[in-house]
Amino acid sequence: MSWRACMAMMGISWLMGIITATTHSFLIFTLPFPSRPIIPHFLCDILPVLRLASAGKHRSVISVMTATVVFIVVPFSLIVTSYARILGAILAMASTQSRCKVFSTCSSHLLVVFPFFGTASITYIWPRAGSSVTTDRILSLFYTVITPMLNPIIYTLRNKEVTRALQHMVKRQVPSP
Repeated sequence: MSWRACMAMMGISWLMGIITATTHSFLIFTLPFPSRPIIPHFLCDILPVLRLASAGKHRSVISVMTATVVFIVVPFSLIVTSYARILGAILAMASTQSRCKVFSTCSSHLLVVFPFFGTASITYIWPRAGSSVTTDRILSLFYTVITPMLNPIIYTLRNKEVTRALQHMVKRQVPSP
């Protein structure tokens, strides 16, 4: 990847994040809230804050749904489409060893992508009628803390030297009979 393409993608990501955060903040600050609002959540996410507002949530809800489509549905759809094409290419490979290597690479990526997009999708797309505060907390904890924490662990274990060092360390810790 060229330096220019990398900088363009980074700039677009930052710009989209700034625009989205500014829009949500502006819309939230215009809503009426109780005098002492308590957010029953781990973090100040937009949906728990919107639930506290007493009126005028329509524009904010539309903003959240638009952001959900742009940042969750579209990327997840593109990832699923690309993996469907990758799967087709893998199945067309003649060598079993090549197939295993590609499956190994893809599976580590999917171990991070599916839990992240799955929990974020449930949080932002799931019908709110039957949800509980506990479920919302667990889901938000999963896509904000656990999945990003798994990412470096999963990709580090793909490194053969790290895997060998880990196996060597485990063998030293387990007493031999």
